[in-house]
Amino acid sequence: MNITSDIKPVTYLKTRAADLLNQINETHRPVIITQNGEPRAILQDPKSYQNMRNAIGMLKLISEGETDIREGRVKSQEDVFIEIENDLKANHR
Repeated sequence: MNITSDIKPVTYLKTRAADLLNQINETHRPVIITQNGEPRAILQDPKSYQNMRNAIGMLKLISEGETDIREGRVKSQEDVFIEIENDLKANHR
């Protein structure tokens, strides 16, 4: 993957928007849009964007879980299953 092909000036976006959309939807690689030589935005296809959001969400949950473990906020598997069984029994009465 040559990242330089994924960097385009804003003038390219203005004049070749359809081509750029085709590129990101075919390659599933984001394109960096520059203005005055500086990165200003990133264009990404919807599926890749959703996958990235899902991955970030999972990483956040993992991080929160690790914090819970470090701070002693844990339960044994047996205790969790007992609580679930008790809740199910209580809800069926």
